[in-house]
Amino acid sequence: NVFQVSINKYGQISKGWLEGCDHIQSPNYGARPLGAKVELVVLHNISLPPGEFGGPHVADLFTNSLGAQGHPYFEQIANLRVSAHFLIRRDGHVIQFVSTQDMAWHAGVSQWRGREKCNEFSLGIELEGTDTHLYSREQYVRLEEIILKCRAAHPDIEEDAIVGHSDIAPGRKTDPGESFDWQELQTRL
Repeated sequence: NVFQVSINKYGQISKGWLEGCDHIQSPNYGARPLGAKVELVVLHNISLPPGEFGGPHVADLFTNSLGAQGHPYFEQIANLRVSAHFLIRRDGHVIQFVSTQDMAWHAGVSQWRGREKCNEFSLGIELEGTDTHLYSREQYVRLEEIILKCRAAHPDIEEDAIVGHSDIAPGRKTDPGESFDWQELQTRL
């Protein structure tokens, strides 16, 4: 089945790393608190410069090598220390920056079901995009694959524990935005 082959492009998550995708280790992570389990997946969007896709800038940001002089917008963010576990490019290409066993710095000030500090118990998945650009079919296929493999590696992620950054930081964040098709994701999962 061609559809099945396309869904399973990558291997399993082994020791926190998705087999077969690119790994670019970010220094922006920490150990999860003792006894913390991964229970939540947070979806984000990112494009650098805003509204532009492709290029090395997201990886540069997550590895603290984004040059402030590269674009006027970069001056505002070049000193940020942020990361996510995964980035899904527009063409479906996946890059992993932080082991799923560790805490990426993606959520910021956040709360889910009365619990603060969502980084401690979540995985962050960045979709290359904006709040208003439609996401690609390849991104939904890869997102489905990553979520299913994350659930296999971290069985405490319940069905209703896939949220947007806007859900855990309302008023502060809007991503993945109005362009994200939650129904498409629900149908796939």
